[in-house]
Amino acid sequence: MPASPRDLPVWTLAAACLRAGTPVALLAVLRSEGSSPGRQGFKMAVTVDTVAGSIGGGIMEHKWVELARQRLREADSSLLLRPQVHRREAPTDRSGMMCSGEQDVLLWPLQSADLPAVAAIETSLQILSGGWLELSAAGSLQFLPPVETSVTEETAGATATGFVAVPKQPAFYDYQSGVAWHYRERLGFRDQLTIVGGGHVSLALSNVAAALDFELTVLDDRTDLPTFESNHAAHQRHIIDYENVAAAVPANPHRYVVVMTVGYRTDAVVLRQLLGRPYRYLGVMGSVAKVAELRRGLREDGFSEEAIARLHGPIGLPIQSQTPEEIAISIAAELIQVRRGAALSEE
Repeated sequence: MPASPRDLPVWTLAAACLRAGTPVALLAVLRSEGSSPGRQGFKMAVTVDTVAGSIGGGIMEHKWVELARQRLREADSSLLLRPQVHRREAPTDRSGMMCSGEQDVLLWPLQSADLPAVAAIETSLQILSGGWLELSAAGSLQFLPPVETSVTEETAGATATGFVAVPKQPAFYDYQSGVAWHYRERLGFRDQLTIVGGGHVSLALSNVAAALDFELTVLDDRTDLPTFESNHAAHQRHIIDYENVAAAVPANPHRYVVVMTVGYRTDAVVLRQLLGRPYRYLGVMGSVAKVAELRRGLREDGFSEEAIARLHGPIGLPIQSQTPEEIAISIAAELIQVRRGAALSEE
């Protein structure tokens, strides 16, 4: 089965407990900075004898779990929002860790009145229908349904000499601190990975990416391709005409696109449509010679040097990979590097 969003087990446990009348609390990281082990959006569901999810691990997480259990036993329904500073020298709010970051942790004992919102969030994550989670100092936990947006002409096409624009999207996380704090989070996967090509490396990459919190789509123009049909890690699989690939890969600053079709000609067909669009990552698999020839052809087609320079290729970190599985790991490592904003080593 395709991977589920990281938070689904948290909301599944919370919903099951609320339906059964079992006390349960939500722990959530609303803000994180620096080397915080728990990143913004990390969550846990906690009962007196079980947990799901994580807010960063270590002694800090242990303390918060024990605090949540204590409040559940005492039927204390008050909210608690507290900074956690991961530095020994911090005068207050020390977490017990020393990784030098910070995070704001929320303890929210869930109530029976929260069940409709919690159940709606669980369903949204199960079927990837979108929507929003909202939490506020007023004690409000809400599920907000998704709002339909249209794709404009400007969004739909790419130009050879520049980059197309996309309408600005709301931030995935939005946190306003203070006494009247407010937190909003988009539900589902933040990042999408589209693999154009459904062969052996595509299958291997899908299996690796399934553990990396990507919503995964695989496209190919071949019918009855065994590796495409057996790809159960992908959330979506589509047989398309590569001449129309742009319509199947919407421009999105959180979309990563890996091109690995059956050969040079179809790679070129795909790249001519996707190059210049504001993806987070666009890369093509192939040898140094093949990628150089693709770049030469793109220049002849009038694409700018700026657009061509943004094309990754040959893709994958240089770890001397040979098998499809090794190549997939090298590509996944490069995707992580881009996602986390890590610079290439100069060594």
